[in-house]
Amino acid sequence: MTRVNIRPGVSMLSVLRNLKYSYWHALAEFVDNAVQSYVANRDALKAADPAFQQLRVDIKLSSRDGGVLTIRDNAAGIAVNEFPRAFKPAAIPPDRSGLSEFGMGMKAAACWCARTWSVRTKPLGDPHEYSINFNIEEIVADQIEELEVLAGPPGGPAQHHTEVKLQGLHQIPTAGTTLRKIKQHLADIYRDFVRRGELVLKFNDEELLYDEPTVLVAPFYKDENGSPQRWRKEIDFDFGNGLRAHGFAAIRETASVSRAGFALFRRGRVIQGSGDDGYRPEKIFRKSNSFEYQRVFGELHLEGFEVTHTKDGFKWDENEDVFLDLLKDHLSSEDLPLLQQARGYRVGPRREDLQEGAEEAGANVAQTLERSAGPVVADLRNDQSEDPVPATLPDASLLTRRTIQISHPPWTWIVTIEQTADPNADWIEIAEEPSQGTSRDPQRTVGLRLSLAHPFMQRFAGSDPELIEPLLRIAAALALGEIIARERAEPRAFGKVRENVNELLRRVLSAP
Repeated sequence: MTRVNIRPGVSMLSVLRNLKYSYWHALAEFVDNAVQSYVANRDALKAADPAFQQLRVDIKLSSRDGGVLTIRDNAAGIAVNEFPRAFKPAAIPPDRSGLSEFGMGMKAAACWCARTWSVRTKPLGDPHEYSINFNIEEIVADQIEELEVLAGPPGGPAQHHTEVKLQGLHQIPTAGTTLRKIKQHLADIYRDFVRRGELVLKFNDEELLYDEPTVLVAPFYKDENGSPQRWRKEIDFDFGNGLRAHGFAAIRETASVSRAGFALFRRGRVIQGSGDDGYRPEKIFRKSNSFEYQRVFGELHLEGFEVTHTKDGFKWDENEDVFLDLLKDHLSSEDLPLLQQARGYRVGPRREDLQEGAEEAGANVAQTLERSAGPVVADLRNDQSEDPVPATLPDASLLTRRTIQISHPPWTWIVTIEQTADPNADWIEIAEEPSQGTSRDPQRTVGLRLSLAHPFMQRFAGSDPELIEPLLRIAAALALGEIIARERAEPRAFGKVRENVNELLRRVLSAP
């Protein structure tokens, strides 16, 4: 065979550049082909090549010459009779039960990555190596429908490999963070094959290995003196129509915002939830600052589901809610209540983590103060006005209002907590009526109000109750602390502290 027909679909090649790939999902298409070739020919590979031990896939990236990506594997190669299907866009393979199921993976990923690409392959049992070259601009411009296949000199029948070379990359990933993400995602996606010793995956000569999280071993948080247990459980449920989920769920010993969450598998490889993009639906994990979001993780193999053509997500077809309800029931069951433990368990952060967080937060606050605090501090120091506490809070359009009683005999405090959306209001306002009641049952009536439309609250809380609550707690502590302190010291001084806090928050500390 000297030529291969690539029609219909030649014009399709030019639009593949616009697919919504990430670099790791594009590279995964080439790894999928290698893995599928290995799985389909595992016995033949071992029989023909006594030295063959495991599949090896080597990815190499160079920024020279406009960017070059090379993916080489030692699988069974592409058989000559498979060339028409392998190189024709959207030629669906006869067996769709493996990782290569849409007939678009290699072509789509190659066109997304580069302007030109080539394939060299030595099929197992074939004496020749074959090569084919794709120049997308020329193919589309000249409406080329056949490409020449070049046959190399004979080699040993036991030799077998495929090499895809992509040149003229549309984007060259050179930033350290991007390269780390590519390696992390690929290690996560193929973790199962690597664990079983079936695959060695390398990127620029670095072997990619999945970082296995350590599972929490601790008593149930409501019984700190109870027996420690390992917080990991098997998951297996069938929800009809051939749909099944099985795997495990667990709690991380060390919380991680970026690395918690589920990895969802199909046919042995991760489809959704690799790297820092763990599958964390809000129905189970709540908001991003929750303990569940940072601690719960697991691996779930889904059967009976279809995936997107870029293999970066599942087609749920209205089944996701059923799946999540069943999963939540399993995670909350009394035999090992993972969600409750993740939410209630507390452990002091490591010194290293505290230092890292302190350095970043300290640098940001220092920069903000240094940039704009000077004039505001000068204004506040020169302001000699008094700040008396009113008996009642001014009229305002309120979002919420709650009244509570705080008893500390002989006093009873009636405390009203209000929240408003008035952007002109101070962050915190307080009021205190003169003492009431009797000598045996004296009462104090106190009001405190927090503005959720204050720029500080908009910057750091928005409408998220889990972010509003800690700031409301701080506001309540400041307000009650001032009222208590006024009894024993100069009242005006404490009023100025609150006034200054309000101004600093509005004029300085609300800035990015």
